[in-house]
Amino acid sequence: MTPRNPQLALRLEADKPDSDGCWRAGGAVGYLGGTLTLVLDTSCREPTRMADELHLPLPPAARPRQICDAAESWLRDEALRNFAAIVAQKSALTGRQAPPIVLAFGKRSDWVRVENQTLRCHWRLIEQSLPVIEQVLGRALARLQPATVCDDLFALV
Repeated sequence: MTPRNPQLALRLEADKPDSDGCWRAGGAVGYLGGTLTLVLDTSCREPTRMADELHLPLPPAARPRQICDAAESWLRDEALRNFAAIVAQKSALTGRQAPPIVLAFGKRSDWVRVENQTLRCHWRLIEQSLPVIEQVLGRALARLQPATVCDDLFALV
């Protein structure tokens, strides 16, 4: 019998990374270039951000999946709200109407894609700092087709 390659043995015996490590009380999630500490708080009715903490309306015995679902739901709502505000502001500066925004959830997706005059923004863009988000959304808006302005064919001359 041939001896096992020591490198292979190291890989096989290594502990798996804890994918649920951040989904516990005291865990951290990325938000606007910083981190928010997760706090399980049964006294609040809905997820609430207080300074650098995200208070989730969950009991102390909540499972990692429940914590993950509650935190990501709040992050997605915040992403849509922030992206819509930035796009509305940038669109107003150029005199255009703000395009519709939808969130994307793919694992290997661009931050923002333009599809049929709609911005498809990956929800995890909310983890980046505000200047990065503004730059990414600004570039996506620049890729939009300009609105065609034509004279009314039936207007009286």
